[in-house]
Amino acid sequence: MVPPKKQLLLAEDDELLASLLNFRLKKAGYEVLLASDGQEVKELLKKQIPDIIVSDIMMPYFSGIELIDFVRNDLKSQVPVIIISSAGNEQNVLSAFELGANDFISKPVSPSELLVRVGRELNKN
Repeated sequence: MVPPKKQLLLAEDDELLASLLNFRLKKAGYEVLLASDGQEVKELLKKQIPDIIVSDIMMPYFSGIELIDFVRNDLKSQVPVIIISSAGNEQNVLSAFELGANDFISKPVSPSELLVRVGRELNKN
């Protein structure tokens, strides 16, 4: 029996990076839900909670920091959240972790590193 695919929500407003990460994640066997801004993320999360969320910190309408707050406090979910950002300053990192992010990756993101970190978070449960 084949285990069901793990569902991953990828929230990234950079089309090229989103396309690259989507390709690599699907190739690795994940079912990927794509969102290009915070409003799309919110709408997707109201319908279903994926197995893991990977989100840019700087997005239109709803930042990655607001996303973590929404997931942890409004949805009351402990789904793993990995934040990726070129804005890797200490305050952003601390804010993300204080709100409940599970991991933080600075851009440029290596697809291989992302796959390892996603796998590590999913295997904790």
